[in-house]
Amino acid sequence: MTNASPIRVLLVDDHALFRKGIASLLAAEPGFEVVGEAEDGVRAVERARELIPDLIVMDLNMPRAGGAEATRRILEEFPYVKIVILTVSDDDKDLFDAVRGGAHGYLLKKIEPKALFDTLRGVMRGEASISRTMAAKLMGEFSRQNARAASGAERRPELSPREVEVLGLVAHGKSNKEIAAALDIAENTVKNHLKNILEKLHLANRVQAATFALREGLLNKPPKKNG
Repeated sequence: MTNASPIRVLLVDDHALFRKGIASLLAAEPGFEVVGEAEDGVRAVERARELIPDLIVMDLNMPRAGGAEATRRILEEFPYVKIVILTVSDDDKDLFDAVRGGAHGYLLKKIEPKALFDTLRGVMRGEASISRTMAAKLMGEFSRQNARAASGAERRPELSPREVEVLGLVAHGKSNKEIAAALDIAENTVKNHLKNILEKLHLANRVQAATFALREGLLNKPPKKNG
């Protein structure tokens, strides 16, 4: 994104010192512009309306309204805004609530700065990966809360064989370029498949698609090299 406009970032965290620290890191990193800050979920919604950022980095546990609730409310109004959760919580339920709310990523605050920058850029490209730790926690939560999912397969819209292959590679954390190379198809074709998958499954984003693939056991579908 070096020749494009900077990614306009809204930071949301109830700890001012942490917000200022992230803001300083992003200010020193090419391609990012911190356009505002908010101290809780209610203020985050207000600031999102005022600023219309490209990307929101959101804490979870905050006064008045938490990050999962704020994420849902913001994406209802601005579905094109990308939201990444940055939190100290590795609780399964917090993760599950955030992903169901539409979060495009879930990171722990112990992350290294470079990994944070890379992840945020990946989210803006629509290529955020899902970590093994996140996948394991999501699977555990699905097992507890969606026990009937296995018997509900008849309600699942039918995916084409190619869409199943693409979805499995998404769950492996592959980018569009990597998926295109693995399946020997054009990158634009991958994007079209992903768009169709999200529409068919009524999912909000790539993270939810990867979660679906994990739940349905599509992770290890072998790719075909023709077609």
